[in-house]
Amino acid sequence: MRCGSLAMLFLLTISRPLLGQEPEQVVRWATLAPWEFQMTNNIVYKKANGYECKLDVITPGTRSIARPTLICIHGGGFVAGNKEETSLVALPYLAKGMNFVTVEYRLAPISLAPAAVDDCRCALRWVFTNAKEYGFDLNRLVLRGASAGGHLVLMTGLVPADAGFDNECMDGDYPDLKVAAIINYFGPTDLTTLLHSQPPKWYVLRWLGDSPNMDELARRLSPVNYVRPGSPPVITIHGDNDQSVPYDQALRLKEALRRAGVPNQLHTVRGGGHGGYSREENLAIQQEIFAFLKQYGVL
Repeated sequence: MRCGSLAMLFLLTISRPLLGQEPEQVVRWATLAPWEFQMTNNIVYKKANGYECKLDVITPGTRSIARPTLICIHGGGFVAGNKEETSLVALPYLAKGMNFVTVEYRLAPISLAPAAVDDCRCALRWVFTNAKEYGFDLNRLVLRGASAGGHLVLMTGLVPADAGFDNECMDGDYPDLKVAAIINYFGPTDLTTLLHSQPPKWYVLRWLGDSPNMDELARRLSPVNYVRPGSPPVITIHGDNDQSVPYDQALRLKEALRRAGVPNQLHTVRGGGHGGYSREENLAIQQEIFAFLKQYGVL
């Protein structure tokens, strides 16, 4: 096992329940995990503009077994954040026997749009190329992201290969990078409406920069425009009092998915804002996500 920042954080976190207050099976899992899990940190999946795009992988056991795999993309308004922020997201999925991949990408201060989408598509391509080495079951890949990460997992999972976002990738020629499901936590889905809201959303302006064709770029980077029959099932979690990414963004996506006949589910957090949900709400959301993944053959 290679111990980097993700590994140390993981080990410290799973040790916290060992206070005699958790069920025996949780203690057993937490005790065995440091010895049975494998971690590889800071794998370079792409180089662009002098920047190394990196990801981390955790597998809950031997890598000779193909397992369902969660690919997690962090948020931060396209201008901030890092893959380590999502480390704790791994825990319930690892407990279900899933692999975990957490992805870093170029932020706006490094490269403006559409660089982040390009990178995330290349990360997915890396997963396909390295499936055998790490035990990724390509029929049971799930994308998960929150806020800007929600937008990026939608783009990564919905856009076709000919959309032009894969041109910089180093790995493999895969005509269809299809995933089994997408978990979208309050991600922006229609950048055009956010660009023309009053006032325009700051994160959209920062990410698009001073592009002379800003409207066209916003249209091209709106996940709602890529929904089509055969798109992967999508579950969305969104608070109806979200001031950063309006709840209407979730409704727009749901309607597009409905029209295309794509399986989808919207979990509305009543009175909820941009995350920060209660303990009970988070537990209910996770149960609903697992039920959704089971329904569509991931678990």
